[in-house]
Amino acid sequence: MNITICFDKLDPTPWMQGLKQALPEAAVSAWIPGAAQADHAVVWAPSQEFIDEQAGLKTLFNIGAGVDALLQLKLPPSLQVVRLDDAGMSVQMAEYVCHAVIRHFREFDGYDADTQAGQWSYRKPRSRADFAVGVMGLGVLGERVAKALQVFEFPVNGYSRSAKNLPGIRCFNGSQGLPEFLAATRVLVNLMPLTPETENMLNHTTLSQLQPGGYVINVARGKHLVDEDLIALIDSGHLAGATLDVFRTEPLPADHPFWAHPKVTVTPHTSARTLREESIAQIVGKIRALQRGEAINGIVDPTRGY
Repeated sequence: MNITICFDKLDPTPWMQGLKQALPEAAVSAWIPGAAQADHAVVWAPSQEFIDEQAGLKTLFNIGAGVDALLQLKLPPSLQVVRLDDAGMSVQMAEYVCHAVIRHFREFDGYDADTQAGQWSYRKPRSRADFAVGVMGLGVLGERVAKALQVFEFPVNGYSRSAKNLPGIRCFNGSQGLPEFLAATRVLVNLMPLTPETENMLNHTTLSQLQPGGYVINVARGKHLVDEDLIALIDSGHLAGATLDVFRTEPLPADHPFWAHPKVTVTPHTSARTLREESIAQIVGKIRALQRGEAINGIVDPTRGY
């Protein structure tokens, strides 16, 4: 068995070492142009050259949660693209989102500003019943986030392309369910996969349907959000602000208005990072299952985009 690793701007060495230790019978190497054909590949932002040269690949394991960039390449029909189910990302995402929701709900940004100004201030506690949180995208990460928010007794709504049934969560689905979901939501958390259908879906029309004083948390992809529409709705007073971890251009350009906007919190795409040891264990488990002729989770449907 031959396994090749193709990473963009990421050191493959520790991944090679981990895979060799877990699969001692496999030959594991970092891809270079002209390399021998491999059976499986572990990739992050591979080039079209890599795909074209490695025409004999059976499976392509993507180490990130999203596969939108990968699906823009010309992939052979026989190649199975496999995404990681979790690899330690879901608990990180739940931490990040809960922190952002609670920081907004408890007005901790206002307390920070007051203490920096030397002011001892008090704000009237707000009712959780007035802060319904809507999670868009109920995959592995979205479901974990929604369940984590329930612990803090926020009303939680969920939206997905197909119907879901999660205990204690009011679920909506499909294009017909989106307006009702938005109208029932005050804090919007975006965890949708990026597809041609979902690109720019967080725009003036959809964000205007959030409850007055709405708040936006985007931890999916920057291309979901129309930046200028978000700023306009914040400046108009309809939205209270946003926490953004993903952007159309990364790193976020120095002159982008998000940096200086007082009601926008920016973080550098750090809401959930791939954990190497967990990822390697999951990849090895899937390869072993394939060797036994068993079905595996995480196979991407190119027609759906995830």
